[in-house]
Amino acid sequence: MNKITVLVVDDSAFMRKAIEGMLAKDPDIQVIGTAINGIEAIEKVKTLKPDVVTLDIEMPRMDGLTALEKIMAENPLPVIMVSSLTTEGAEATLKALDLGAVDFIPKDKSFASFGVLKIEDDLREKVKNFGRRKAFFARSMRKPMAPSGLTAPAAPMITRAAPKITSKKKLVVIGTSTGGPQSLQKVIPMLPADLGVPVLVVQHMPPNFTKSLAQRLDSLSKLHVLEAQGKEQLEPNTVYIAKGGIHMKLKKVGPHYYTELSPEPSNSLHIPSVDVTVASVAENIGRDALGVIMTGMGSDGMKGLQLLKLKGGNVIAQNEASCVVYGMPRAVVEANIHDEVVPLDEIYQRIVAYCK
Repeated sequence: MNKITVLVVDDSAFMRKAIEGMLAKDPDIQVIGTAINGIEAIEKVKTLKPDVVTLDIEMPRMDGLTALEKIMAENPLPVIMVSSLTTEGAEATLKALDLGAVDFIPKDKSFASFGVLKIEDDLREKVKNFGRRKAFFARSMRKPMAPSGLTAPAAPMITRAAPKITSKKKLVVIGTSTGGPQSLQKVIPMLPADLGVPVLVVQHMPPNFTKSLAQRLDSLSKLHVLEAQGKEQLEPNTVYIAKGGIHMKLKKVGPHYYTELSPEPSNSLHIPSVDVTVASVAENIGRDALGVIMTGMGSDGMKGLQLLKLKGGNVIAQNEASCVVYGMPRAVVEANIHDEVVPLDEIYQRIVAYCK
């Protein structure tokens, strides 16, 4: 099989060397060039025709966002942003995802903790996943979402009845990872203001990123969207985004349910973990909950949804054709614990059908 070719774009020679070194450890990946700013990146994308680009955001002469927009307009391909772990970095990264970037890798200002963040394996896996689907990304390059502050346009509701509805749902829990921020913007803003139930969302992201994601979704949505801080009483028509770096669980006190933030299990591959949140929902709400698993690498969420299914709850999996990465939904489908496999654009309709 041909090697996945990569163009590394960063104004820092140290960063270029570090990323190139990480990728060189995989025999299936070849770095075919580097660039020090957006202008050079655009030219090298044209001449080298890489399968994947890693693109820094802050660069002289032309920044990463400007370069990304031009690349997507002229030569669309999978672009992974190299993002600063700051509030400003998070906001810029979400803008990049809107413009068509497929994902991001985190860095801090000094880059000293790059290895500690354990992103090497993740980076190589992403490069290979995206590189093998270069044609898919070129064909389906997403159009930018509605600007922040604007409500997404209404779409016609589905008319067919949802299958296997055993009870009207009292809570929805959504799990997603790679490709999730863009995909959530096609689900959460489409939910009606009178949905009638709370929604929990677990998205694999660092802390500042989940806060920025919640703010962006809140600006687009009819429902109130917030980053869970713990001890919030769950309210209908409210979306609670799990905070990056800590698990979100459900806690029942008397007749009410509350969010609970917990560092345990500390050995979880992902923090926050979809499995941890969904298992908590399964134990507390069971058959009255709906689980939704969306695009993402790996299998986080499968064990939790398996428990939810055993408790009588229902499970929706995003279909392969509409996933950025068909990993987490695939694990659920292969375990045969789903009720429906649904395209991304129909997921909000199915959620409404189960809750109404």
